[in-house]
Amino acid sequence: MPKQLPPLRVNGDRLVKIAVQAGIAPAYSYAPFDVDVDGRAFALPATGGITLNVVVGDSVFGWAGDHIEPGVSLLLNEKERTGKANAGLNFLACCGNVATLVSGEAQGAKGRVLGHHGGVHHVIVDFPIEVMERMTLDDKVLIHAFGQGMTLLDHPEVHAMNMDPELLAAWPIRVAADGALEVPVTTLVPGHAMGSGIGSAAVHYGDYDILTHDPDTVSEYQLNQIRFGDLVAILDHDNRYGRTYRKGAVSVGVVVHSDCKLAGHGPGVATLLTALGGKIRPVLDPGANVGRYLGMGRFREGSSQKKKGKRV
Repeated sequence: MPKQLPPLRVNGDRLVKIAVQAGIAPAYSYAPFDVDVDGRAFALPATGGITLNVVVGDSVFGWAGDHIEPGVSLLLNEKERTGKANAGLNFLACCGNVATLVSGEAQGAKGRVLGHHGGVHHVIVDFPIEVMERMTLDDKVLIHAFGQGMTLLDHPEVHAMNMDPELLAAWPIRVAADGALEVPVTTLVPGHAMGSGIGSAAVHYGDYDILTHDPDTVSEYQLNQIRFGDLVAILDHDNRYGRTYRKGAVSVGVVVHSDCKLAGHGPGVATLLTALGGKIRPVLDPGANVGRYLGMGRFREGSSQKKKGKRV
């Protein structure tokens, strides 16, 4: 795996590591049926639970489901999912953090946080399939939350969030001659193709959705190639203090949930980096996936779930 040379300097020795714990979020059914963007009724699996056969590295398209979360969905308190305690869990748990199963038959098994899903306020964790098959909805997961407050010491104009420093170290980001960060991503998402979540100030938890209902845009930008865990660049979007359109800004995030049939929705992206004025320069790389960098999902060595997605 290529590493950036030299590595980006961060305030890693000043970051606070906090242990947070949660249970398995129940799988949800929202209504007898929903209605898609073309007026067709559908009733499909959606968020929550332990999703055994959809993992990091799989395509976000083609599933008989809506807003599917790969792997294990976590929630602190079902009755207070919008409360401050669950918000704290979602805020503190960062992409790449180590998660440990602390109960049940597979106690001691390790996984990693993929990201968080707004609206339902879930933290999504990748575990090996063979571990998930031994889990129950009564199990508890402990996360060593680490990463919020991280700053890039030599690039103060670039805001980092929701990311374990280990992921940043594994991501082969390079510094260009003009000081811009050349950031590997699988996909360039045009600003006009962002939907649900725009306007939210909650950039340190939650996500927002790529619109996939216009076939011309999907084809032009190859949005149909996106996988869970892909790192994608959203063009002309500023995520520093809320999600908004701003020419020249670039925001980079990780894809955390599947495509969706509802109007205004699509694959969800949790923000990791954002900057104005060309300080982030996306570089297309089909291998830019957190699973590849950290050994998650289909990229996990020695796992029965090992197989390749569409990208290589």
